[in-house]
Amino acid sequence: MVVGASELGKRNELIGALLVSIPLVSILAIIWLYRDTSDTDQVADFTTGILWLVIPSLVLFVTLPTFLRRGMEFWPSLGIACVLTIIAYYIGLQLATRYAGIS
Repeated sequence: MVVGASELGKRNELIGALLVSIPLVSILAIIWLYRDTSDTDQVADFTTGILWLVIPSLVLFVTLPTFLRRGMEFWPSLGIACVLTIIAYYIGLQLATRYAGIS
């Protein structure tokens, strides 16, 4: 899937981005969780947790293109964007456990 999205992205950036933005792993995990437990409350809690943690992941998609468009080299841009994303995940986990009751 990664190779396919990369190749597709060379031809059409928007379609390649659409392909990788589909939350395939989340959908498969939700289906698997429901099949194993048949517990819709647990599935609802799980998907709420995903929502809370999608938000910090957006830091990467905001910071990386910003750095690149300002002339920063690719690898340092990616490294800094990843570090900022890790920090955002840490903050997101703290907020999710404190305010959303996600454990």
